[in-house]
Amino acid sequence: MVDASRIDIDNTLWDQSTFLGRLKHFFWVTDPRTCIVSERSLDEAKILVEQYRIGKEPPGTTLQQVVYAKKLYESAFHPDTGEKQNVFGRMSFQVPGGMAITGAMLQFYRTMPAVVFWQWVNQSFNALVNYTNRNAKSSLTPTQLGVAYVSASASALRYVPFAAVAAANCANIPLMRQTELINGVDVFDDKGNKLTESR
Repeated sequence: MVDASRIDIDNTLWDQSTFLGRLKHFFWVTDPRTCIVSERSLDEAKILVEQYRIGKEPPGTTLQQVVYAKKLYESAFHPDTGEKQNVFGRMSFQVPGGMAITGAMLQFYRTMPAVVFWQWVNQSFNALVNYTNRNAKSSLTPTQLGVAYVSASASALRYVPFAAVAAANCANIPLMRQTELINGVDVFDDKGNKLTESR
């Protein structure tokens, strides 16, 4: 008999076959409040998730504690490698970081140096987020990373602000994640067994 008081720590808490389930999951994982949690709390969350995964969590651990640890773990640690991500590259920092940069871009648009600077900041932020959240099997050489970063940033500097953001984002994602597009990503079944590669 399955213990109803336990969750599958490696699966989402909501039904991913529905829009509402996916929406709840992504709101949960991208919660900006997880950006200000201490490093110690993040490390403790990782330990609890790993212990829970093998059924060796400390006695008296509540389901609420496990769910919160899962939230912190999924917001701060890379899903493929388990390594802690740079706070500014986490998906949970995307909203506050993007809002601050967008506000600055809207405020400082009157001079060309200001436009160039804030476009560069925006594309640097986007590049960091894309690099931080890339597929772990997709390794970029320093040369590929440099070319992708310079190309995406340079594409922003040729246009007026709105077009710059749109053009640069069109360049940023495929360039920063080019190895995933070229080589594909691993495809797993619902039990975590690798089935094939997407290419």
